[in-house]
Amino acid sequence: MRKKIVAGNWKMNLDYNEGLALFSEITNMIKDEITGAQEAVVCSPFIHLHSLVQMAKGYSKVSVGAQNAHQAESGAYTGEISAKMIKSVGATYVILGHSERRQYFGETNELLAKKADTALANGLKPIFCIGETLAERDAEIHFGVIKDQLEDGVFHLDAAQFAQLVIAYEPVWAIGTGLTATAPQAQEIHAFIRAEIAAKYGQQLADDTTILYGGSCNAKNAPELFSEKDIDGGLIGGASLKSRDFVDILKVFNSK
Repeated sequence: MRKKIVAGNWKMNLDYNEGLALFSEITNMIKDEITGAQEAVVCSPFIHLHSLVQMAKGYSKVSVGAQNAHQAESGAYTGEISAKMIKSVGATYVILGHSERRQYFGETNELLAKKADTALANGLKPIFCIGETLAERDAEIHFGVIKDQLEDGVFHLDAAQFAQLVIAYEPVWAIGTGLTATAPQAQEIHAFIRAEIAAKYGQQLADDTTILYGGSCNAKNAPELFSEKDIDGGLIGGASLKSRDFVDILKVFNSK
């Protein structure tokens, strides 16, 4: 049975003390308000990781992740962070292939395949992001784009490796724009992704794979989005910087 997950991506926000204060608020709210089996994953800047892992001890519903990792195990890559380093502080997840990394840092499917390999080899669970731009959707090539991102990025993995992944569908045109895919639009893509996984690895693994929606998901639209059968949670940007909003999104799964 696949997990229900709400992952917060803090992006390049919050200094050290601000991050710790927000995380403290989130964990206290989760302890008091979350009654289901859903999991909260907080993906912070690197400066927070060790402290958040320590603060999360005793909270079974809370995990900590990084926002990126280098494809090499180690080496002369000034300013980069390795998967081994992330794992060494106790983080368990890492976001790979976020649209901002693809857009601003030129990350390709082929590069991300190497990053996925390295993350898995070091015991991290990748949250692997895929999604189309507005131009690609308008040109009606979005299904092909997503299929290529899956095939080139993660379909080289064997079934046991793939089972460690969380997939996040993020329509690029809905990230930070205030635009959101309608629930039927999001469900259509999520169902397509699950069908592609089934064709590659079989229906059981497809049914067990958690697929998140990312793209201006907030406390108001989360209930409708999460009611769709193939949407298993969200990758949350701006709303994850507000403890009340983030926990309210997580609470959508209390009754599920």
